[in-house]
Amino acid sequence: MATLQAVSLQVALGGRAVLRDVSLELRPGWTAVVGPNGAGKSTLLRALAGLLPLRGGQVLLQGRPLREWSAVQRARKMAWLAQQGLQGGELTVRELVELGRLPHLGLFGTPGPQDRWQVEQAMQDTECGAWAERRLEQLSGGERQRCLLARALAVGAPVLLLDEPTTHLDPPHQVSLVRLLRRLGGQGRTVVSVLHDLPLALQADRLVVLRDGQVAACGAHDDAALHAALRQVFDHALRIERAGSRFVALPDLD
Repeated sequence: MATLQAVSLQVALGGRAVLRDVSLELRPGWTAVVGPNGAGKSTLLRALAGLLPLRGGQVLLQGRPLREWSAVQRARKMAWLAQQGLQGGELTVRELVELGRLPHLGLFGTPGPQDRWQVEQAMQDTECGAWAERRLEQLSGGERQRCLLARALAVGAPVLLLDEPTTHLDPPHQVSLVRLLRRLGGQGRTVVSVLHDLPLALQADRLVVLRDGQVAACGAHDDAALHAALRQVFDHALRIERAGSRFVALPDLD
């Protein structure tokens, strides 16, 4: 059974239809959501997280309508990384990452060994442990992004919804993130990320291609039909070629 499902989702923002009859089944593994600007990628992720009112359709979490889950239950099952995170602040890195345990502890709970382990593991996975006592306002954009990702990981949720997680990251840390998302998916988590960088997105297990608020294609990273759909929705501005066991997207300048 799919961990997360969108069933005929319809979302309007400012009176304009942004998602139109979107249906998806999201299973354990890493799924990348791609598409042109304005395709509805971030809106889809926010709808899956239950952060937007729906004009029609529904979201199912583990086969049960999302609206039937309490806010605390949802927060324990789904971790969310927004496209525009904190830009600064007086929290230390450790304090920020510890906020990921709030769904389990509440405001006044005392962290136990499992909570402390989750926080340390999240900082290790995102390579931000060296700045644990530094304040966010002292960090670069890329460093803050890694800390925000650590907060999401610290939840320990089976579902991760990540909107542009590579924002501000340099190439080495983009590669580290891709390896991490592939590892998390291989461990049985359902990871869904919006990405603009197609070469990175093609490293995912599956891709969802959106155009004009609808699903243009959905398939494995090595699916020829998916590659054809990518070329079409991006107006043939790219070509997709095999590189070893994976595929890469290159600009088509001919």
